[in-house]
Amino acid sequence: MKISLITVTYNSDKTLADTIESVLNQTYTDIEYIIVDGNSTDKTVDLIKVYEPLFHGRMKWVSEKDKGLYDAMNKGIKLASGDVVGIINSDDFYHRSNVIEHVAKVMQDNNVDVVFGDVRFVNPDDLNRTKRYYSSGKFVVNKFRFGFMPAHPTFFTYKSYFEKFGYYKLDYKIAADFELLVRFLYTYRLCFKYIPLDIMKMRLGGVSTASLKSNLIMNREIIRACKENNIWTCMPIVMLKYFVKVFELFNTKEDE
Repeated sequence: MKISLITVTYNSDKTLADTIESVLNQTYTDIEYIIVDGNSTDKTVDLIKVYEPLFHGRMKWVSEKDKGLYDAMNKGIKLASGDVVGIINSDDFYHRSNVIEHVAKVMQDNNVDVVFGDVRFVNPDDLNRTKRYYSSGKFVVNKFRFGFMPAHPTFFTYKSYFEKFGYYKLDYKIAADFELLVRFLYTYRLCFKYIPLDIMKMRLGGVSTASLKSNLIMNREIIRACKENNIWTCMPIVMLKYFVKVFELFNTKEDE
């Protein structure tokens, strides 16, 4: 089973090396690595060229203007030749060398269409310090109405499902990942399996947590995504998730 990992970049030269090396260090060998760069103006492309030979033909990359994050993700998925695809952001990294091995083992079950796991949010200045632990372990599809979803960076599924059910919608600014998970897991009822493992570390920050304004946009898009997929919800219901998120700050779990 070939697994295609996709990284979207734009001026990511400060963090991209950690991401690339975490892919190179995986014990699972049938990996294709795809980088979709948005025409960076820093040294991102130079960095990609340095690492490209180390993949021995297993890397593809492009650098060109795009229509944003989700457009770049779609490009990467369409470039993929693997059976299974997953996204690893340019400021995230696998802190375990056997993560993709775990994913491949679970995906080989014919009854599993999707796998996901947990994420550690870490201090950008101290990558060994966990600030928040996000577990996907208690996820059920009925939680979509509250704005909850599995950790998208740990989401793996077959490329054929994107071809069959559609890609990330470009008219969403922040929550296209939420909408896609709703569509795949709720509307089309793909069978999912949770891996009880912190699959990656993510540096704190990002578009969806950048400001009150972006959180408002995100919550409106969550409501829209639910409506488009025939799930009833409203803003007061979606806002309840913040009471739960507070407890994640106290669930940091020590690194193993």
